[in-house]
Amino acid sequence: MIEKTRLGAEELAQNFSDLHPALTRDEAVAAAARCLYCYDAPCTRACPTGIDVPSFIRDILHDNPLGAAETIFEENIFGGSCARACPTEVLCEGACVDRTLLKEPVEIGRLQRFATDAAAARAVRFFEPGPDTGKRVAIVGGGPAGLTCGFELRKMGHAAAVFEAREVAGGLNTLGLSPYKVTTEFALSEIEPIEEMGVDIRLGEHVDAERLATLRSEYDAVFVAVGLGQTRTLDLPGAGLPGIVEALDFIFPAHLGPLTECRVGRHVVVVGAGNTAIDVATQAVRLGAETVTIAYRRGPGQMSAFAYEYELAKQDGVVFDWFVRPAAFEGNAHVEGIRLQPVDPESFSDAGSTRVLPCDMVIMALGQEAILDQLGRLGQGVFVGGDCESGGAEIVDAVQDGKNAAQAIDAYLKA
Repeated sequence: MIEKTRLGAEELAQNFSDLHPALTRDEAVAAAARCLYCYDAPCTRACPTGIDVPSFIRDILHDNPLGAAETIFEENIFGGSCARACPTEVLCEGACVDRTLLKEPVEIGRLQRFATDAAAARAVRFFEPGPDTGKRVAIVGGGPAGLTCGFELRKMGHAAAVFEAREVAGGLNTLGLSPYKVTTEFALSEIEPIEEMGVDIRLGEHVDAERLATLRSEYDAVFVAVGLGQTRTLDLPGAGLPGIVEALDFIFPAHLGPLTECRVGRHVVVVGAGNTAIDVATQAVRLGAETVTIAYRRGPGQMSAFAYEYELAKQDGVVFDWFVRPAAFEGNAHVEGIRLQPVDPESFSDAGSTRVLPCDMVIMALGQEAILDQLGRLGQGVFVGGDCESGGAEIVDAVQDGKNAAQAIDAYLKA
């Protein structure tokens, strides 16, 4: 049965501690000294936000972490979160020349954290609002895309109001990543400089099609960055049994209350094999589940989770059950098992007889539903970006979407 975690506060704190602890000054300088300062900087080209990586690493080498932080925040106001949660192995560090020459890239992510943490520790603010233009922009959605857009608009002198449906700002950056990657406290701390720039963040403000039309009439432009909706479900026998939950509903409580209040089953099955599936599987392990199995209809070569996330889950003891799809959920008053249909690895068609994997908790991690269409016709002066347009990407992609939207809105307002 699903019940409150049986682990104590001390063990939970250990389980959810930093994946990559912060570098000391000496460690950071030593890591920075490895950078070749490539002329064409493939690491910068691999970063969706285009951070000048060699420049900020050089500042760290010269004992100027605040200068490094300014370079990072100039392109990415969520630089601290991205330092913790970015898939650096496929972005900046994946492109590092040292990775090719020495098989070991410069630790760009940890260096970025070192610099941004230095600025955060001293509460240093690098930017100011631009001269007031008299223009007002409404932003629907308070995730990284919407907040970045508001921040950039303030730098240009435009007023920006963010309408966020939840009672917590930051979107999935605040609530959707397991806390061992980004804690709630840290995610919220990165929003403080945005508010201090004068971005008006209004929580608990749901915007539907009618409200959007009103905002369009009240503001000079609107940016829609509403993200995605609920996790997709499967219309299978037993799908409504207690004990079957969606991925985000499992992650959110770890951010909204103490870990000691989080609930988890003893034997957990996760359906899906994306990065969110890895997050919920590893979180279940760290909350004390005795067994955690990821069931996926394809093989490791087709999973959407990054290789690093896959290795992390295996290290945590997560078992992978490849080439199976759910056929039904078993149980009476509560889920007691998931019936799995084997799938042919070549054709992905059903192969063989079904079998039941006993469990007392099933977490659905099948991706989220699109909700942009619910806002109806958007019309002139309404811009769209972030996950609601991309279908789901990394924090760093959402940040760049917000920057692009701010540039487009600025051009629109000046036309």
